[in-house]
Amino acid sequence: MKIDRLVAVMNYLLRHGKTSAQKLAKEFEVSARTIVRDMETLGQAGIPIQSTQGADGGYSILDTYVIDKAIMNRQDYGHIMMALYALLSTYANKGVAHTMDKVFPFYDKTDIPVRLDFSVANERQEINVYIAILERAIRQQKKVAFRYTNNENEVRQIEAEPVRLEFKWYNWYLTAFYAKHQDYCMFKLVRMEQLEVLEQENTINHAHREIVISDERNVVTVTLRGNAGIKSKCREYLNGEVKEECADGSFVYQFTAPENEFFWFGVLLSFGNNVTILEPQSVIDRIVAACDAARKQYKEDDNGYL
Repeated sequence: MKIDRLVAVMNYLLRHGKTSAQKLAKEFEVSARTIVRDMETLGQAGIPIQSTQGADGGYSILDTYVIDKAIMNRQDYGHIMMALYALLSTYANKGVAHTMDKVFPFYDKTDIPVRLDFSVANERQEINVYIAILERAIRQQKKVAFRYTNNENEVRQIEAEPVRLEFKWYNWYLTAFYAKHQDYCMFKLVRMEQLEVLEQENTINHAHREIVISDERNVVTVTLRGNAGIKSKCREYLNGEVKEECADGSFVYQFTAPENEFFWFGVLLSFGNNVTILEPQSVIDRIVAACDAARKQYKEDDNGYL
């Protein structure tokens, strides 16, 4: 909406100072002529816009201009900025940056005592592309199609109605209505391939439905005994708690995780003989099977492997 752009442009100038019409046009994805009209509208609204000509010219707002910021206090702005920083670290969308421009004139970013950095979710360019495609499909209420590999490594062709994007469990997920099951399901973006938006519109207005998805993933509670030197790594990577401190410096540790997720199982394997799984037996069996398979692969042969 125009009013949103005007507010964003005004605050962009308050934050960045003098800026050329071409740069503003590129930033807000409009024409330079539209920016000129925006400047005229802001001037008519009483905003002291200053225009300078020449190679170093551009638009700015007089330094004497002050916006009333009494609606929220300093702590309120700190909470907003903390949330926006977290969102910007994981969500490559210019709209978030523009929202920050609306808030920054009222708050010094160096005063934020807590930072949440989820940039690990923003490291793969293809995921950013998929997020943009899915966000557009959700807004247009269009169906999407993609190839999907599930936890059991089964590859399926999926056609679904996208509802929302969520970042959880350190991954991006799509919640969508899956007509085959006549229910809402969650799909991990990193497991998608060949994503496309279809011409078909959604069959349901999902915006007015309460969508609750039960976490159907089986979870497992693992109890292990670890050597003293591995305690900090257990706390760092397994997100559980120490249940018992032993006299010899070892400890008993317990955590709960999705049974079929790869990360925690890979962590346990990397710990080697520094940990011993106490229960459940199913995880002990998986550890033994994985170690036997690795040993078989690298057993001594004509090439001299052990």
